[in-house]
Amino acid sequence: MSMFVALLHSIVLTPDRRVIMEDLRALAEELGYREPRTLVSTGNLVFEADEMRPHELEVALEEGFEEKFGKHVDIIVRSDCTWMALCSTNPFRDGSGDQVIVRVMRLPVDPAKVEALKPLMAEGQRIAVVGGDLWIDFAGKPSQSKLLSALTTKRLGVGTMRNWNTVCGLAEMIM
Repeated sequence: MSMFVALLHSIVLTPDRRVIMEDLRALAEELGYREPRTLVSTGNLVFEADEMRPHELEVALEEGFEEKFGKHVDIIVRSDCTWMALCSTNPFRDGSGDQVIVRVMRLPVDPAKVEALKPLMAEGQRIAVVGGDLWIDFAGKPSQSKLLSALTTKRLGVGTMRNWNTVCGLAEMIM
């Protein structure tokens, strides 16, 4: 048995309806996963499952989510070991926990696509690719940055963003 972290790209079903975390935990249980737990209300799930490849879990969760909620949502799954490895690679530990964000990718981000982001960066902002994931230090509120709106699936591939505080919170849940 292993522990996994699942990150939903979105929990918004319609403009006036979001998936509540109780329903997300129920979905995980329906799929046979054990001890599902959530962190904050933004689609962060930790659970135990038999030894499976993360991609198999992504497919099962995405199909289950679509069947239960009527909408496809990209879901990224990492094993506990790969999550802890991601935590150890933050290149911007000197940044603020709510301003340092990692875009956790399903497949490694294309370095050429990262280069194309650089003209959108403001003074003080930093980006780095580590282990295929894109790390960004917004050096201010991400919502006030031109860079944020460019970090899309269409531009970069399937992935989802979490700030450093959330990354650490999930790590604490699996320790």
